[in-house]
Amino acid sequence: MAPAELAGDRLVQVLATLANPHRLRVVAALVKQRTYVSQLARELGISRPLLQVHLRKLEAVGLVSARLELSDDGKAMKFYEVTDFVLHLTPGTIAAAVPSLSSGATETGPDEPTEES
Repeated sequence: MAPAELAGDRLVQVLATLANPHRLRVVAALVKQRTYVSQLARELGISRPLLQVHLRKLEAVGLVSARLELSDDGKAMKFYEVTDFVLHLTPGTIAAAVPSLSSGATETGPDEPTEES
């Protein structure tokens, strides 16, 4: 993922995805080596269903990729790995991204203050 690709809504999606400690741990673990869900869940100490939610979010924004492979005993296993990405975040890149934001991308989340608060 090149810095030029992170404009507007895409920047918001990537930053929101990375703004979770579990997902940061997933990325850090996958930097060391690609692995499958069960092994990664054991390594991180979280449940497979929770891990799969985080992996889907990371995959949706292009930060990780997945590939099905067959084990020696013929079982399908989904392996994940980090994709190469660079996030170059400066006040200038933020200012350049703002004009391309859609109105939905500027809404606040449930824990964020609104103009009324």
